Amino acid sequence: MPDKKDVLIIGGGPIGLACGLACQKHNLSYTIIEKGVLVNSIYNYPRNMRFFSTSDKLEIGGIPFISAQPKPDRDEALAYYGRIGQNQKTNLALYEKVQSIEGQDENYQVITDKTTHYGRKVILATGFYDLPKMLDVPGELSAKVRHYFSEGHPYAFKNTIIVGASNSAVDAALEIYRKGGSVTMVVRGPSVGERVKYWVKPDIENRIAEGSIKAYFNSHITEIHENYVSIMTPEGTHTLDNDFVLALTGYRPDLSFLNENGIHIARDEFQKPKYNPETMESNRPGLYLAGVICGGLQTHLWFIENSRVHADQIIQHILAKA
Repeated sequence: MPDKKDVLIIGGGPIGLACGLACQKHNLSYTIIEKGVLVNSIYNYPRNMRFFSTSDKLEIGGIPFISAQPKPDRDEALAYYGRIGQNQKTNLALYEKVQSIEGQDENYQVITDKTTHYGRKVILATGFYDLPKMLDVPGELSAKVRHYFSEGHPYAFKNTIIVGASNSAVDAALEIYRKGGSVTMVVRGPSVGERVKYWVKPDIENRIAEGSIKAYFNSHITEIHENYVSIMTPEGTHTLDNDFVLALTGYRPDLSFLNENGIHIARDEFQKPKYNPETMESNRPGLYLAGVICGGLQTHLWFIENSRVHADQIIQHILAKA
């Protein structure tokens, strides 16, 4: 007989770990299945990133998160969630990519590229950082185009175009500029994003105003070439000499995976998956959703601080059904 867990958790990010802690609290057996490293999304954040939230709002399972600054950085978050992972290490299945979710309530099989896991219930907490929103322009697949930013050093003394004006785009623009790079921002909207961190927004606006960072608003890239980029602006088409393009236009959850595994997706612009907001159970009995995946393409609706409660909602419903 295969070992059947009470709960199989797909996704080893903060919310997946929170679900694991909730299982521990109520003596439910579980396995957390993660396709990459522990808290894979945070690991892939820019190295110098600082969270918008304070450390207490990033805590899970009632375990204190102590940081040197009120708003912790990436490394502090990795250390905090790493300590929690250390406590759960026998329940972790890292570097396993889920291929399908078979079976039904009380008898699920989660099939990965390495093995098959068996469980009574399944929780999907897969986040949204895996699929970048593409520009869909000629040349986007060239080596000079990147959809993730790690640090500014590789772009020093080079001409870099940054597409977007969200937190990730603004952080990258400022860091590359301060590393000696020439930065041009191409923004579809009329200004820097309203959700940019309040202590960063004046910095980028001042750098643009003084001309240290060039910005084209109400503009978009039309074509990417080896040594230059064509952009459309309100004044017409411009050609800019260019070495790198950072297309930091956001990311989206893998909704096709949900659809392929029987979870209904709304047929509108937001593509929100179907679930009960009180229990977090999807239309597929015994299969629950947790974290940012619940917002569909509205990835700004859910964060660690407001979705960590999903763990307790789900486990309480599992216990009630039992």
